[in-house]
Amino acid sequence: MASLIHERAGTGRGQENEQVSELAMRSEPFVLEEPLAPAVLTANQSDVTAARPALVPVVERVYRHRLPVRISHWLNVPILMILIMSGLQIFNAHPALYWGDRSDRDQSLFAIRPMKTESGEMRGITTILGRKFDTTGVLGYSDGRGRAFPAWATVPSAKILAMGRQWHLFFAWLLVVNGLFFTAYALISRHATRDLAPTGKDLRGIGKAVKDHIVLRHPKGEEAKRYNVLQKLAYLVILFVVAPLIILTGLAMSPTIDTAFPWLLTIFGGRQAARTIHFIACFTFVGFIVIHVVEVILTGFFNNIRSMVTGWFVVKHEAGR
Repeated sequence: MASLIHERAGTGRGQENEQVSELAMRSEPFVLEEPLAPAVLTANQSDVTAARPALVPVVERVYRHRLPVRISHWLNVPILMILIMSGLQIFNAHPALYWGDRSDRDQSLFAIRPMKTESGEMRGITTILGRKFDTTGVLGYSDGRGRAFPAWATVPSAKILAMGRQWHLFFAWLLVVNGLFFTAYALISRHATRDLAPTGKDLRGIGKAVKDHIVLRHPKGEEAKRYNVLQKLAYLVILFVVAPLIILTGLAMSPTIDTAFPWLLTIFGGRQAARTIHFIACFTFVGFIVIHVVEVILTGFFNNIRSMVTGWFVVKHEAGR
């Protein structure tokens, strides 16, 4: 939730109590010095040097991620990892998804099961909306055992449902606390409305932003200091749609919560429907995480990691601009 939402622009505080300026926050531009010319030059070399314009590249350090953002981000890394892996452990106990309030094995929307062929060989079969796919070695049957998700993808690795539930519920509440903290911070500091809400100009540029991402053309200079429209939309959807949906559907699957708030099941169309929505929302989050990590690598891994550790991000401006 909060882990994946980076603050690139806005007013706020720098390190400790230092005031940070609007948009670029606190920045420290500094010039890359050109090497000194050789002591002895021919007449022609001197003429060429004098005629060439002085293009001086500039590197700017921008204080992009404030302390609450960095803390929340790094807390969410282990929390989300254990939540996902323990959730797969729980799914392994009944590896199928349905719609409504009943679990009819012949009416599943999605299922992962080991199946024996006519020759007696065990295969892992994944069924999506009635279509079957052989996923042996990864899903359904792996390491000589029949299980939906393999041991390396679950917590605990052994097929123990009770322990998986304990891990999942404990870290789910950690996610909720951390998420509420970040959401409150984002709203109070106006980060959500000021930096994440797309402007009319942003929305008109969606086509160009999509094209730039397809050809791996990333923003540079001043544009690198702020979110592009696709980032804004993705972060808003994760923060205010996907994350709340995961939490609410998770609560709807609890008999205790259902007794206190029976309308939750009504909203989601039944316990099995809530479970299916929970699973879909979870893997939407996983997809977001994968794209996020890929973009971090493509746009400068060490620069991005340093900025999320220290708060400072380096922006390189083109020479002469």
